[in-house]
Amino acid sequence: VQLQASGGGLVQAGGSLRLSCAASGSIFVINDMGWYRQVPGKQRELVADITGGGSTNYADSVKGRFTISSDNAKNTVYLQMNSLKPEDTAVYYCNADIVTHIGVRFRSWGQGTLVTVSS
Repeated sequence: VQLQASGGGLVQAGGSLRLSCAASGSIFVINDMGWYRQVPGKQRELVADITGGGSTNYADSVKGRFTISSDNAKNTVYLQMNSLKPEDTAVYYCNADIVTHIGVRFRSWGQGTLVTVSS
């Protein structure tokens, strides 16, 4: 199973970016998918996650600015980021709670995509 993230880049403060993350491989079901971010010297933190049923959860720092969504048929999760701030600069990682066709359950991480917000 692989998670492939895309959509990072350089944007000015106040701008928008959309991240995508597609899961592929022997997937029976994905229980939830989410986005985390990390800056050098700090722990990786949850940005937002979404369950297979569509329930969402956001970090307080991004509420009202970021929106997480998913396409279950495509095993893909999106993160729409609006009103970006320089403090949103980080490497963003997608994560998924996956059950394979042989019943193995595990959490998988994507490779990370860099988001840089200039002031």
